[in-house]
Amino acid sequence: MDFNKQYSTYVDIIETELNHLLPEQNVPEGILYKAMRYSLLSGGKRIRPVLSLAVCDMLNGNIFDVIDFACSIEMIHTYSLIHDDLPAMDNDDYRRGKPSNHKVFGEAAAILAGDGLLNTAFEVMSRAVIKMSEKNEKQLNSDIGTNGLKAMELVAKASGAGGMIGGQIIDISGIGALGNQIDTAKLSEIEKLDHMHMLKTGAIIKASVLVPAMIAGSDENRLSALAGFSESIGLAFQIKDDILDGDGYVALLGVDRSKTMLDSLISKASVFLYPFGENAGFLTQLAGYIANRSA
Repeated sequence: MDFNKQYSTYVDIIETELNHLLPEQNVPEGILYKAMRYSLLSGGKRIRPVLSLAVCDMLNGNIFDVIDFACSIEMIHTYSLIHDDLPAMDNDDYRRGKPSNHKVFGEAAAILAGDGLLNTAFEVMSRAVIKMSEKNEKQLNSDIGTNGLKAMELVAKASGAGGMIGGQIIDISGIGALGNQIDTAKLSEIEKLDHMHMLKTGAIIKASVLVPAMIAGSDENRLSALAGFSESIGLAFQIKDDILDGDGYVALLGVDRSKTMLDSLISKASVFLYPFGENAGFLTQLAGYIANRSA
């Protein structure tokens, strides 16, 4: 398999669908759509939706049963980036080499653009579930509609207070904020950092991996293996970010120990893919890509 070619194929499918799902609007509120599209279509690695399509292919599923969920997850991820960049949060002026959304459209419009992307994501998933339910009626033995509802619930949890948003509040409050939720005396600093990133970064990555498996009706053994894979690459993704940026895990462990931890997680991720055999080739390479990326 040519990994780069396959990755590009997935990205092309995703970009086309994102553009279709969020077209330009010649309406009085058109500036809102312009702000939403500015961030959503600004490029990026598209790792989350690529994961969804790749898992679907590995399970011999139909990517067109999954594409709306994959794009919705990318919308949710993008909304979180818009809000993260705001002065009240991380106060970043640039994102992906371009001025942040609030620097172009103003803070109020940026907040609304993020809100718009979040709500559009659930509109898109709801519409997909309705189509799946209609498919159920035509195929009496199919439970794809129910699976779609479960998948949408998973995305909601992963992006909500018990997932991405919960991780963000810990981040902006400082690791010490964990004391409000758990007995920090029983946790090391690295365990606290792990907890924060499993929510802020890992939950959405985990949803990206599990959603296509749930829609395909995978059994508990396969779901468990994919959960282990997603948790490993989710944490690996964050550690690699910290190695590139020189903070987080690197500040606590140093560069060498962080790299050792990263390598261990990538190896563990590959082990979780063993049950899927040769079909897991792309995902195995994707785990390596996460570890070796330069940005």
